[in-house]
Amino acid sequence: MMSLQQLITDYGYAAVAIGTFLEGETILALGGFAAHRGYLSLPWVVVCGFVGSLLGDQLYYYIGRWKGDALLARRPAWQQQSTRVFDLLHRHQLWLILGFRFLYGIRTVTPFLIGAARISPLRFLVLNLVGAAVWAVAVGVAGYLFGNALEAVLGDIKRYELALFAGFAVIGVLVWTARRLRARRAQQSGRTRTR
Repeated sequence: MMSLQQLITDYGYAAVAIGTFLEGETILALGGFAAHRGYLSLPWVVVCGFVGSLLGDQLYYYIGRWKGDALLARRPAWQQQSTRVFDLLHRHQLWLILGFRFLYGIRTVTPFLIGAARISPLRFLVLNLVGAAVWAVAVGVAGYLFGNALEAVLGDIKRYELALFAGFAVIGVLVWTARRLRARRAQQSGRTRTR
């Protein structure tokens, strides 16, 4: 049977890259924590988080640029979020593109809507590179520092490792589920309003 350490060492970087491509914060923080425990290298965790986030958001941007209007027309539930994002984009374009990863509730839809707003691909790429780098460093280091704080409180955290990794995973699944349920409710609410 493969140990937790071996599992993280073998698949940790891929998990961080894939997790940040799809969604993000929890898996990157978990990668930072794994780096604190010595299973992964913090610089490589940050690089994987950066690449996954950058590529995911570039993909969502281009989907929005190519099919944004049509998708928005078919999904009235997205109107509330899109109105909010378009308003922020109009007033604070630079800061929104740099910092959307830190905005809970609109983080995943924002690159799609930036594409739909026809922001220049080069402008988005440059600002997305900077934003992804800042985000990956901040969240990866936060996970690492969380490990330091736990060690200061609990002493040797080796015996709590499995529970801590499981706790991080459960939190990630709960956050992901809550976001999906909220999006589904908003979509159903939008359908009800359009009838």
